[in-house]
Amino acid sequence: MQIGLNCIVAIDYTLTNNDGDVLDTSSGRAPLEYLHGAGNIIPGLEQALMGLEAGASLRVTVPPAEAYGEHDSEKIQIIPRTAFPPNIVPQEGMQLNARGPDGENFTLWVVRVEEEVVMVDSNHPLAGETLNFDVTIRSVRAATEEELGHGHSHGHGGHHH
Repeated sequence: MQIGLNCIVAIDYTLTNNDGDVLDTSSGRAPLEYLHGAGNIIPGLEQALMGLEAGASLRVTVPPAEAYGEHDSEKIQIIPRTAFPPNIVPQEGMQLNARGPDGENFTLWVVRVEEEVVMVDSNHPLAGETLNFDVTIRSVRAATEEELGHGHSHGHGGHHH
């Protein structure tokens, strides 16, 4: 079966940056399973896998525009430490969930902590990066109606959320 819309695809992968640093890998874990066409993986990788079959291996270079976007300096903010709830002690690298003025949820990463202020960034940590994937397709199958309804793979053994 070829990879197409509404297929469940399982891949083994290693993700590196242009310096060759490994950023993520499925090595030592189960393959990554996703619903093709549902936006479960970055667009550039999803496009490169379209039409391939189980057993295929490839190297894909994905530019920022087809991954997590360009880094936007306007998404970096400096906020007073007093804006944090007392039970949250900001630390560099910490990931925080926040709610915008219109009620939308988004993620912030703590970039720097000073005595009076905290610098946060709502860019994805890989924004602006060219991503290099070494991928092997392990399996391709049709999605179930339940998976299509939920918009993601349920993995081996069924529903896992």
